Amino acid sequence: MNFENIAGFDWDKGNWPKCGKHGVSQFEIEQCFQNKITITPDPYPAKLEERFNAVGENDEGRKIFLVFMFRHVSSSILLRPISARYMHKKEIERYEKRT
Repeated sequence: MNFENIAGFDWDKGNWPKCGKHGVSQFEIEQCFQNKITITPDPYPAKLEERFNAVGENDEGRKIFLVFMFRHVSSSILLRPISARYMHKKEIERYEKRT
């Protein structure tokens, strides 16, 4: 996926508490999109917006599971994280077997 057209991240009181409740920082979430990341369509699509699932890594190599969407604001495209959490050992093992 090409992120060159992304103008930045969309953070507010609606999405940040959901992302931060599992201990993942905004900085780590943004790192994931600068590092190696695997993106797939969300298997449980919302009615009004297209969502994506991703597995990325922070700079220390810790795997993070993310749900996000793209938001169009004026003439810009922003990446809006919806949920983020560190992956458990068994999830990482399954992910690594598939990739």
